[in-house]
Amino acid sequence: MGTPFTHDMGEGFLSAEAIADPPPFERARAAVIYSGVARQMVQGLKYQDRTDLAPWMANWMVRAGAELIAETDLVVPVPLHWRRFFRRQFNQSAELGRAVAKLSGLPFSPSAVKRVKLTRQQVGLERHEREENVRAAFRVLPDAEIQISGRRVLVVDDVYTTGATVRAVAKALKRGGAGAVDVLTFARVLPGDFRPDESATI
Repeated sequence: MGTPFTHDMGEGFLSAEAIADPPPFERARAAVIYSGVARQMVQGLKYQDRTDLAPWMANWMVRAGAELIAETDLVVPVPLHWRRFFRRQFNQSAELGRAVAKLSGLPFSPSAVKRVKLTRQQVGLERHEREENVRAAFRVLPDAEIQISGRRVLVVDDVYTTGATVRAVAKALKRGGAGAVDVLTFARVLPGDFRPDESATI
């Protein structure tokens, strides 16, 4: 689920979290733990228009996700709803995804998945509320179904908090015909560090 074990448990070993609640994606990786400088970088990109940080962050992501990238056919970012995009003027996940794809020489499809429901901000929501908030919020567009059909898709986002958002995107991709889905984020909030009112987590 993106959180490393304290030591190598061997190929195919699953965490208790993954066994208890199997995700719709195969693997998840994050470059850094969401704290300190990493937290500041996420906030800078997301809230202060520091898009210049995206290539630096993507470099770390490519190293952390090398195993996933080696098997990836297509990079897809978590989309914003058009109203939120209009206000922000950019999608931080797309900035990261574009940089990851460029560094990896992979196809990038920022419009393969559409956010069809204007969801509440995840800030302040408990785990179960986050899951409900993004339920059926994403859909693969008909024109993109041919593009993703049977392919291994890498979903890119800035932070993995509870996983509610990337789970919803992965489900949409699977419904749209993707053969497999992996997740790569810049940062990961450790399970014990989750705070519903954290302003920079998603």
